[in-house]
Amino acid sequence: MTGGGRQSGARARLGGQSSVDPKTEDKSAPCPSSSGLVVEVSGVSTRFAGNLVHDDVSLAVGRGEILCLVGGSGSGKTTLLREIVGLLAPARGEVRLFGRPVLDPDPRARVGTRRRFGMLFQQGALFSAFDVFDNIAFPLRELRLLDEDLIHDLVHIKLAMVELEARHARLMPAELSGGMVKRVALARALSLEPELLVLDEPTAGLDPDLADSFVRLIGSLQKQLGFTVLMVTHDLDTLAGLATRVAVLAERRIIADGPPDEVIEVDHPFIRSFFCSEHARAAMRRK
Repeated sequence: MTGGGRQSGARARLGGQSSVDPKTEDKSAPCPSSSGLVVEVSGVSTRFAGNLVHDDVSLAVGRGEILCLVGGSGSGKTTLLREIVGLLAPARGEVRLFGRPVLDPDPRARVGTRRRFGMLFQQGALFSAFDVFDNIAFPLRELRLLDEDLIHDLVHIKLAMVELEARHARLMPAELSGGMVKRVALARALSLEPELLVLDEPTAGLDPDLADSFVRLIGSLQKQLGFTVLMVTHDLDTLAGLATRVAVLAERRIIADGPPDEVIEVDHPFIRSFFCSEHARAAMRRK
């Protein structure tokens, strides 16, 4: 049930050799992982001012999985998420996305990798000076390949995907409800049709009805589009509604990794406190 064991098993099942000639490979072009894995975290250790946050963390996420990373406050969940998307560099170890180092020294390779995933930040992180349309259009314009007519059409397609209307396109972030902020941020994260969607506390700040609706939307889009999901959450209803696999970060490492119904049976103090309350059992039964 450890992260390392899961990773080794995934490699054994999905292993294979790349046939790409490294001399002729286009560093900016998509490159499938030789192991079939979307995310590979190998031996990552993290320190802040001498404080050890992660100690030899390994984790792997296969194509099409919905992996939920859970852990106590201060366990380093969001820090690990930021290392996975290349916003932070670990003190030791490596992170690979789609078979490439996320911090590849080749800038074209880094850009190519970043275009293959989208991220939904905890509070949405919308640009406050941009309206809804321009927030969603921002990644599309950064490509510098699309004309404005096509960008207009694509933005309205993404709005419809997240169940918003065309009239919402000209609203400013300050005019949006909490649920609408999440939906606009999701539309922006999906604007480049990513293979990997990274979610940091996707239902934080939403009341239960809005949270349930947002979870159903993410689940429906994942089934339609087939992207992989890596998610950090402390909300058991979100976990139960989405996760096909759970990894538990505690004691600076992954202490359990597997299907939710297996992880909750692991005998560890954090797992007992997190999964074994009456509310937790009820949420897992509703799955």
